[in-house]
Amino acid sequence: MSNHHAVECWLTDMDGVLVHEERAIPGAAEFLQALQETGRRFLVLTNNSIYTPRDLRARLQGSGIDIPEEAIWTSALATAQFLADQRAGGSAYVVGEAGLTTALHNVGYTMTERDPDYVVLGETRTYSFTAITRAIRLIEGGARFIATNPDVTGPSTEGPLPATGSIAALITAATGVKPYYVGKPNPLMMRSALNRIDAHSESTVMIGDRLDTDVRSGLEAGLRSILVLTGSTRPDQVDRYPFVPTRICDSIADVVPLVHELAPHPDDDVMGYGSHDEAV
Repeated sequence: MSNHHAVECWLTDMDGVLVHEERAIPGAAEFLQALQETGRRFLVLTNNSIYTPRDLRARLQGSGIDIPEEAIWTSALATAQFLADQRAGGSAYVVGEAGLTTALHNVGYTMTERDPDYVVLGETRTYSFTAITRAIRLIEGGARFIATNPDVTGPSTEGPLPATGSIAALITAATGVKPYYVGKPNPLMMRSALNRIDAHSESTVMIGDRLDTDVRSGLEAGLRSILVLTGSTRPDQVDRYPFVPTRICDSIADVVPLVHELAPHPDDDVMGYGSHDEAV
């Protein structure tokens, strides 16, 4: 399949693409510099709902990557926008950190434990049994159940940690109610990101390290996708999926030339579909 649209905008995952355990992946800074030099609109996406964009910008700066906080789009922001669109000025009981509560406050939501419209579950490194119990009782009482993302584990230097999807499964087992997940792989997060930078799906590429979230959500939102092999998905796992990315690269460093090629030659088909061997 050939590409008839220039790549005007870029969406990229954060962990596993730009950074790994708070260290920049080689080529990440050069990739972001290339986007800024060529005037391409872009967003850095993350399912992590713990931190605010300001916090994440500071963490990236510590890795040697400098981008404006307006260029960071989190599952917490996407969740807040979704809830504001669904029920403006509503209320929520939140299990999560400042990234989520700040996003909800900023769209006019009230945090409450008394008859909330929603129970909103996000990621935290200190899940409280008391908070989870409260969430279960509120959902049983009629509160709608929303979760920022379905990731069951998160990375740490000591190994995987239970994440939002794991705690959501616990709550579902106790209540029989499944949450609505806003973050990847829900294409809703991709569409909200596209709207944020006034981008069109046919002229935007999604870069990620996971086929089951990044590539899948890009595919379902109508974007072309690049899988980098510096994160979760290993090369031997690619053929297990019923869908493939547009292109596979060893790392974000291999994407830098594409950005430069696209800038002066917007009509060239540099993102054409090919075999895995050709793409890697």
